[in-house]
Amino acid sequence: MTSPAPSAPARQGGLAAQPGYPAFLLAATLARLASEMFPVAAVLLVLDRTGRPGLAGAVVAATTLPAVVTGPVLGAWLDRTSRRRVALASNQVLLAASLLGLLAAAGRAPGWALLPLAALAGLTGPLATGGYTSMIPLLVPERLLARANALEASSFNTAAIAGPAVAGVVAATAGPAGAVLAEAALAALALPAIARLPRVAPPAGDHPAPMAVAIRQGLAHLARTPVLRGVTVATAVGMGGTGLLTLALPFWAERLGAGRAGAGYLWAALEAGAIAGALAAARPTAAWPPQRVVLAGLGLFGLVMATWPLARSFPAALVLVALAGLAEGPAFAATFATRQRWSPPPLRGQIFTTAASLKLGAFAVGSALAGPALARTGVAGTLVAVAAVQLLAVALGRASGARGPSQGPAATA
Repeated sequence: MTSPAPSAPARQGGLAAQPGYPAFLLAATLARLASEMFPVAAVLLVLDRTGRPGLAGAVVAATTLPAVVTGPVLGAWLDRTSRRRVALASNQVLLAASLLGLLAAAGRAPGWALLPLAALAGLTGPLATGGYTSMIPLLVPERLLARANALEASSFNTAAIAGPAVAGVVAATAGPAGAVLAEAALAALALPAIARLPRVAPPAGDHPAPMAVAIRQGLAHLARTPVLRGVTVATAVGMGGTGLLTLALPFWAERLGAGRAGAGYLWAALEAGAIAGALAAARPTAAWPPQRVVLAGLGLFGLVMATWPLARSFPAALVLVALAGLAEGPAFAATFATRQRWSPPPLRGQIFTTAASLKLGAFAVGSALAGPALARTGVAGTLVAVAAVQLLAVALGRASGARGPSQGPAATA
């Protein structure tokens, strides 16, 4: 039997004093660290074993596309269960199994056989993103939500820095196969931290709606709430553009003399800038409508990214990439605030995982198109296309409703 999540007034002190929060942040970051190694480790493995850029992009797409289907179901289940630790641990086990399967099959089995192995890791992928983030209002009082959201964005960004960087370093020293093995080991390393997560009462209460009804309610709320709809459209479209970078960055790094493994450092620079931006903007933007922070951040991200092809050296590229991350970081944290503010507690887990799954699905589409885009437009043209997609995301987000009111109807847990 679980006890209800404590109310905000009963929890004093900062984030570190909130029961279960330190274990939560550690578990989430370790899980994401393993996941973030995949686009570098798997791409380098497939390129090394097969020499087929299109197949490498398809493998990344295969590991993210299943989330489009599983995200709403996983989120609806999270809203009604107290066994979140089992679900989060299963994600790590599936990721490790997928990686070991890819390591055994790449270059030995037919190319198509890699796709279902990659898809295995994607089945529970939304748990490492929205599954953790949806827990924040259950662990943190409202007065600390802005800071917690900034740290949550930093958790993603820290993992996205260290993951590609570790994959790149290991690939450069021990080969791509070593990078895949290291990722599998990190996936297992998250399990002890997950075991320490607190048990919380399901937000849906003791008498939740049937699963099918809850899924329909969650999807309807996401589609009919203008601000949620607009921010989801904007961030999903932007993430679709970012998917093109899975192949563009290795070839860009190679063109600049750093070798394909240099892509890990470029990803790290992007996320380092995003961490700095998210933390620096947490207090100044706390009173701003979060959906407008999202749109502004995506727009600035695209504008700075358009300058990337101007880099004539790898260090210059690192600086420009970090500046783009600095612009995008506040938008990432504001995305969490938007979902919290406009999502009723009984549907919050589903809203988070559904929105995350749509972003993962868009990333999969971008990854699948990365090979053809590079073949047709080259590295510079692909980078400009990614920048243009971010600006398109802003326009579509505004058109879909992200210009809505500053206050939402469901901010409290």
